[in-house]
Amino acid sequence: MKALLALEDGRIFEGVSFGAAGERAGEVVFNTSMTGYQEVLTDPSYKGQIVAMTYPLIGNYGVNDADAESRGLWLEGFVVKELSEAPSNWRSEKDLNTYLLENNIIGIQGVDTRALTRHIREAGAMRAVISTTDIDPASLVAKAQQSPGLSGIDLVQSVTCDQPFTFADQDGPTIVILDFGVKYSTLRQLRDAKCTVIVVPAHTAVDEIRAYGPAGVLLSNGPGDPAAVTYAIDTVRELLKIGTIPLFGICLGQQILGLALGGTTFKMKFGHHGSNHPVKDMSTGKIDITVQNHGFCIDPDSLDTDVIEITHINLNDQSLEGIRHKTLPVFSVQFHPEAGPGPHDARHLFGQFVKAMQG
Repeated sequence: MKALLALEDGRIFEGVSFGAAGERAGEVVFNTSMTGYQEVLTDPSYKGQIVAMTYPLIGNYGVNDADAESRGLWLEGFVVKELSEAPSNWRSEKDLNTYLLENNIIGIQGVDTRALTRHIREAGAMRAVISTTDIDPASLVAKAQQSPGLSGIDLVQSVTCDQPFTFADQDGPTIVILDFGVKYSTLRQLRDAKCTVIVVPAHTAVDEIRAYGPAGVLLSNGPGDPAAVTYAIDTVRELLKIGTIPLFGICLGQQILGLALGGTTFKMKFGHHGSNHPVKDMSTGKIDITVQNHGFCIDPDSLDTDVIEITHINLNDQSLEGIRHKTLPVFSVQFHPEAGPGPHDARHLFGQFVKAMQG
């Protein structure tokens, strides 16, 4: 079946559909990971986005339940150069086409993803529509132009858990995770550190969080514009006032922390999406290759440097990748130390968080 990807600036990419039929709008971005397409599909941070993979062959090792990063698929559409219809891997349980069809996600293959990526790099991430039902380019461009985009939209409420749950009950410190779209890899890292891991909805009040007696609170990754998640910013402000509970922010969690500390965020031109981003630790000079997925970032000039120290910088574009409070046990990073997919260079940060709680 013919499918079209239409961008708000009028650019059209034609291909063949796979997965579900239908039509969805979202912000089109590119991901530079060579592997890990299932982890991308199941990362709640991609809610509201149409993801194009730059690696040309996708689906060659199939999918399986063990590699899922959440309870479902969240992105609005999936764009690839070539779909592998005959996966070959001993862990494979089904092919990618079936996986998308079962989860009602539209895919399009046969797209010149190299041209699409170059266009996004030059023009920036933009609103788009992917469709198998409307193949009129002018109609789809108009729909893309009328779609809401990501700015000012709270997408966290559509991916957070409905009720609190305990992921691990162990002898170590109790961690409460504010679920803005947390990945299973984060939960596994804390479980492996022998922590008791409790996940609560993003709108959970401070009194409810404190009732669990947490040794620390983790602010998870998640989708969309952090400035729109005002209830979470207010909650973090109250946690900061307490001053004795260690906080660790990841990705959206860092942005919400930055806003709670009085900073501002801005929308990046095309964001960071992939598993090969070099980040420098300013205190040690060490370079970590990191996993990233974000379209917004803290403006470093908006931070009070008497209170906040910049700890990490992206070596590709010098954007802010990590902060630490100078007097409180509070720190965060813009990248994903849990990986899933990607290198494990930054997993030591979970040990740093556990040490802060023990201290």
